[in-house]
Amino acid sequence: MEKTLRNIWLLNLSTFFFFLGISLINPIISPFAITLGASPFIVGLVAGVTSFISLISKPLGGFIGDRGYRLELMAVGNVISLISGFLYVFSAYTSSLPLFAFTRALHGFSMGIFFPSSLSTAVDLAPPGRVGETLGWRGMMFSLGNIVGPALGGYLSDYLGFIGAFSFVALFSLVGALFVLPVWREVGRITGEETFEVGGGYRALLEVSFLFASLALLFFAASYSGVTTYLPALYKSRGFPQRTFGLYMMVVGASSFATRVVGGRTADRTGPIPVSFGGILVVIAGYILLDFRILPPGSYISAVLIGAGFGLAVPAMQMMALAPLPGKIRAMGSSIYTMFFDLGTLGGQIALGYVADLNGYRAVFSILPILGGVALISVLIPKFMGEENA
Repeated sequence: MEKTLRNIWLLNLSTFFFFLGISLINPIISPFAITLGASPFIVGLVAGVTSFISLISKPLGGFIGDRGYRLELMAVGNVISLISGFLYVFSAYTSSLPLFAFTRALHGFSMGIFFPSSLSTAVDLAPPGRVGETLGWRGMMFSLGNIVGPALGGYLSDYLGFIGAFSFVALFSLVGALFVLPVWREVGRITGEETFEVGGGYRALLEVSFLFASLALLFFAASYSGVTTYLPALYKSRGFPQRTFGLYMMVVGASSFATRVVGGRTADRTGPIPVSFGGILVVIAGYILLDFRILPPGSYISAVLIGAGFGLAVPAMQMMALAPLPGKIRAMGSSIYTMFFDLGTLGGQIALGYVADLNGYRAVFSILPILGGVALISVLIPKFMGEENA
C-alpha cells in the first residue's frame, strides 16, 4: 500500500508540473503574438490551435495507452512539452510567428498524449474503495497547476521577459518527466486483465454510465464556457480592469481546490451519482446568483459556489464514467470522456457567442442554469435505469 500511494503521488506531482507549464503561458500567448505582429484573428487562431490539436490527438493517446504504455505516454507528453518550451524560446529569439504557432500546436499534441494516461492511471493505481479519493487528489494537483500557472506566468514575463517565462515551460516539463520515471521502473506496463480486442473491446464505451456521464460533461462544460469566455468580455465592456476577472477565476480555482478530495471521498462512500448531482446543483445555484449579481464584488459569491460545485462534481463524474470500464480500454475511455469537455467548451463558446451577438453579453448568463440543468438530468438517468454503479 505504501508503494502504491508513493507511486500515485509521484504521478500527481508529474500532473501538477505538466499543467503548471501549460497554464504558465496562457496569459502570455496573446501579448506575445501581438508583439510578433499578429492581427486579432491570428491571435485567436494561435491561442486556439493548442486545444484543437489536443482534441484530435487524444484518441491516439488513448489507443496507445490501452496497449500498456500509459506511463511511457506520461513521460513522452512531458518530453514533448519540454521541446515546446525550447521552441517557444527560439521563436522569441527569432521573432517568428509561424514557429510560435507551430509550437502551440506541438504543445497541444503533448496534452493529447499526456492527459488520457494521466487520468486513467489514477483509476488503475487507486487502492480498493478509494478511486474517488484518488481522482480527487489528482484533480487538486490539476487545479493547483492551473491556479499557480497564470499568476506565475504573468510575474515571470513582467520581470524576465517572454524568453525567461518560456524557459520555465521546459524546466517544469523536465521535472514532470522525472517524476514519472521511478513509477515506470517499478510498475512497468499497465494493462487490463482482459485480452485486448480492437473494435469489440471498445463496445464497453456504450455502457449507460459512461455515455450519460460524458453527456453530462458536455453540457457542464458548455455552461462553464459561458463564464470563462463571456464574463471577462462583459467586464471589459463595462470598463473594469482585466484583474477583475482574474480575481474571479482565482476564487473559482481556490474553491474548487478545496472541495476536490471531499467530492472524491464522498463518491467512494455513496457512489458517484449523488455527489455529481449535488455538485452540479451547487454550480447551478452559482449561475443563478451570478445572473442576479453579475458585477463585483457581489459576483464573487457566485465564484465560491461555482468553484465548490465544480470540485465536488468533477471527480465524481470521472469515477462514474471511468471506474466501471475494463482496464484494457480505460485510457481510450479517458480520452473520449475528456473530448466531451473540449467539445462542450467549443460548442458553448459558439452557441453562446451567437446569443451574445444578438442580445449582448448580459443575455448569456440567463442560459447557463438551463445548460447546467441538462447536465443534472443526464447524471441521474443511469440511476433511473437501474445502473449497478449508481
